[in-house]
Amino acid sequence: MFVEAAENVAKVRDNLRIAQSRQKSYVDKHIRELTFEAGEFVYLKVSPLRGTKRFHTRGKLAPRYVGPYKIKKKIGDLAYELELPEHLSGYTQCFTSLSFAKAIDLQDNLEYLEYPMQILDRAEKGTRRTRIPMCKVLWSNHSEREATWEKELELREKYPHLFENDAT
Repeated sequence: MFVEAAENVAKVRDNLRIAQSRQKSYVDKHIRELTFEAGEFVYLKVSPLRGTKRFHTRGKLAPRYVGPYKIKKKIGDLAYELELPEHLSGYTQCFTSLSFAKAIDLQDNLEYLEYPMQILDRAEKGTRRTRIPMCKVLWSNHSEREATWEKELELREKYPHLFENDAT
């Protein structure tokens, strides 16, 4: 019985090693080497922490990157010293470059303005007795993948310009 258990443990370890190797090969296809020099501009990655607010915004509408910021000097293979504004001087985060990212107008209190660009879709969410009209909203500084479902009544109150061409 002890020999059988040892054989099963060996099989499990082999299967884990094979699975880890397969997963590593998937990840290695998408990794690219990035290096930067002093004087170049990069974006500062803001690490998400579950349940916390980043820049006074909770959830997926919070910015993932802020900047761009100029590199003062290269410290190591992955470490850079940046020229940060005074209100961000205490932050230590991960640095990366994004050619597709838009600069966010970051206020001194670490807030930025977010406003709806357009309504992408509509639906009704319902309970047994009530129907709640919902709108899928495309927000500024975000892609269509990051669009959120919002209550139509709240949107009409806060952003009436979204419904100006609406017949309802």
